[in-house]
Amino acid sequence: MDFKDHFSKHAGAYARARPNYPPALFEYLASLCAHRTLAWDCATGNGQAALGLAPWFEKILATDASAEQLAQAAAHPRIEYRQATAERSPLAAESCDLITVAQALHWFDMPAFFKESRRVLNKDGTLAVWSYELSRITPAVDAVVGRYYTEIVGPDWPPERKLVADGYRTLEFPFAEIRPPEFRMELQWTCEEYLNYLYSWSATQRYLKRSGHNPLELIYDELKSAWGENIRLVTWPINMRIGTKIGFLSE
Repeated sequence: MDFKDHFSKHAGAYARARPNYPPALFEYLASLCAHRTLAWDCATGNGQAALGLAPWFEKILATDASAEQLAQAAAHPRIEYRQATAERSPLAAESCDLITVAQALHWFDMPAFFKESRRVLNKDGTLAVWSYELSRITPAVDAVVGRYYTEIVGPDWPPERKLVADGYRTLEFPFAEIRPPEFRMELQWTCEEYLNYLYSWSATQRYLKRSGHNPLELIYDELKSAWGENIRLVTWPINMRIGTKIGFLSE
């Protein structure tokens, strides 16, 4: 399966505009691990999840198929960044305590990735994958963003996006699952900061390339009016699937 690169051409904008995951999420994941020697953050992008793991593991291998994305990643003494696909990691067999995939599993050849995860996880290793929903701000703002998401750039989302919209609940996940607590991302943003986030969407970039016009111009005035002059709390609920190696289905 070819690598589906939806982000390299706007890697800088992506890195600047993406929200960060809560520290409590990584503390929880670390608590599931009997050992904290090595974590693999797969499809790390600009390294957001890898940085979250850094306080809890001796070493993090952060891989991504996109060299442009990796060029935007922040350096850290415990993180090694490597260019690699999800289905073919540079890791040795049974070398990894935790594998994380943040907002990226839907792009993978999942059977091949699950097989690779089984190869590299140690006997009591854990796999955690997650995605996040549309943001929640106010009813008026959410209505504008919902229309933008479904009607304006809706045709420009790749089909894999439906897995995110479903919260990964429809995925076959061949692990002994662990039910996680609820997590969410929260940021205090201005309207302009939120518009930068919408600009980083792959569907926005695809619309722009296809039409030559920035689709955000179609909602700019309406969004500004609904937002007002205030800094607002932006919330993204996180959907997680977590499981242990012992729960893999036999090949």
